[in-house]
Parts: sequence; C-alpha cells; structure tokens
Amino acid sequence: MQRVHFYEELPQQRVRCGICPHRCQIAVGEYGICRVRKNSGGLLLATNYARCVASGLDPIEKKPLYHFYPGSTILSFGALGCNLSCDFCQNWQIAQAQAPTHELKPERAVQLALGAGKDCIGIAYTYSEPLMWYEYIRDTAPLAREKGLKNVVVSNGYINPQPLAALLPFIDAFNIDIKAFRPEYYRRLCGAKIEPVLATVRACVEAGCHVEVTTLLVTGLNDSEGEIRELVDWIYSLDPLLPLHFSRYFPSYKLDLPPTPLKTLERAYEIAREKLSHVYLGNIGDSVGSTSYCPRCGNTVVVRDGYEIEIKGLVGGKCRKCGEQVMKHA
Repeated sequence: MQRVHFYEELPQQRVRCGICPHRCQIAVGEYGICRVRKNSGGLLLATNYARCVASGLDPIEKKPLYHFYPGSTILSFGALGCNLSCDFCQNWQIAQAQAPTHELKPERAVQLALGAGKDCIGIAYTYSEPLMWYEYIRDTAPLAREKGLKNVVVSNGYINPQPLAALLPFIDAFNIDIKAFRPEYYRRLCGAKIEPVLATVRACVEAGCHVEVTTLLVTGLNDSEGEIRELVDWIYSLDPLLPLHFSRYFPSYKLDLPPTPLKTLERAYEIAREKLSHVYLGNIGDSVGSTSYCPRCGNTVVVRDGYEIEIKGLVGGKCRKCGEQVMKHA
C-alpha cells in the first residue's frame, strides 16, 4: 500500500480523496467508490499500489492508438479498481470485481519493458482504469522516461485537474474514452459526469500530449446521428486531426442489448469523416474502417487488418506523396 498523493483530512479521522471528481468522503476502515483507496486510521492509502492484475505485450493499435508509433508493441499492465460503474463494462472482471494480483514494483516494470524486444516502445497503463493506479504511475512513469521508454495511458479520463497536471509531464500518449456525449448517459449508465472527461481531453491536448478518443457505440443508447454529430463537432473544435475511434459494443456485464449494427457504425464513420481527418471503426474486422489516409491528398498511408499493419505511404510520419505530417510519432 502507498499513501495517496491528493487528499485532505476531515474531522473524526474522515478523509476526502482528491484524485477524481467523486471526491469521496471516507470514514476509517472504509473504501472510496474505486474500491482501492482505503482510510486507514485517518490516512488514505492506495491498496493496489504495485499490485498487477494483468499484463501483456500488445500491439500499440490495441490500445487503440493508430497515430503513435504504428506497428510497434508496448508492454501493458493493469490493476484492480475503477471510479466508474458502467453497466456495459468490457473488463468488469478486474474493474468491478476482485481478481488475483502479483507484486510489480516500478523498477521491475521498467526492466521488463526494456527486455520486451526491439519493437517495444514502452509501458501502457491499461486494462482497467489506470488513473486509479495513480500513485504507481506517478512513481513508474519517470523511471521509464529516464530509460527512453514511452508512457501510454488508456483511461476513462475521470480525474481532477491538479493530479492530472502533475502526471501529464511524464505521459506521452492518452487514449481517452468519451462514453457518450449526453450527461444523462454518464449519470445513468456510468455513475459519473461528462464535464470532467471533456476537461481531461482538452487539458491533454493543450499540454501537447498525443491524444486519441474512443467511443463505444451502444445499441440504441448513444448511437443516434444527432449525438454522433455533437461529439464530432466538439472534437473538431478541439483539433480536426485528433483521431476518433468508434468501437462496436457487444453484450457484457449488466447490459444485454444486441451488438451494435454494422450499418450504425458505418453511418457514424461517414458522419465523422465529413469533418475529421482520422476516423476508425473497432471490433468489426474491416480494414476500410482501420485505414489511415493523408488529410491533405487522400493517399493511403497505413492499412490495418486486425493487428496486421502495412505501412504503405509514410516516411518518417509524413505522407510519401505530398509530405504532409500524418503521424505525430512514427
């Protein structure tokens, strides 16, 4: 266990956690909503510190990050805990339940990444909600950076501005879930608010961090054309070159709706491509929805078939045909 970086002490040994917008007030012996921060005698401790629940050497595209060192791999680690309670959670076995863990000290994580092969670019904090592993990432990411490794976070973005600002200097790339673009959806299906998530995306972009956004389109709940246009308009106002991934929903955890119709995903792709240069479809096995094009001349630069990657028209991240910068990092 490790003492939490951001919290305040309250009367009667209660504490208020400052990591995420829930700002849980926690009595002695109790846990916050995330299930991994415990009040121990008036001290707030992260019980999941250096405890790893899942690991794997993944293609960077699996995060998904399509414009960040395409074709590379990244050593991925995950921990218990999540500060959202999504009815459709795709990783509920570790996010919403207990699972066996093993010790993984920060120095060991860095050693494993350095030995993971020449194509491995660094460490991804992922699988569950890595921002609930905040203290561990704060200790591990600087060590990885010192060794020339990249740090990637795959997150729901539900974090307060101050802890985010303290973490951002050590993070090279974020993939952030925008679960939907309606506050009611966040409140009813996720137990959260949308505004802090949008603020996180904006803060990461403004800090110069590489950002990609993923939205899981859930059948009949957040897949209307109107809501998709609102999401696209917001991203366009932030950065027209920011990659947007629409992912196909399949029944999971508490939600048993039919899988997202392919026509819905294809329509979302069409709508987004009206304004955004980089739009992708996930969980459908279709290379058309996974292909990267030059935003200036339309040249095909990267073709993906699942996690098989063919870099066709890139030279140092630029379009081979017109010289436009397509990948920020390649």
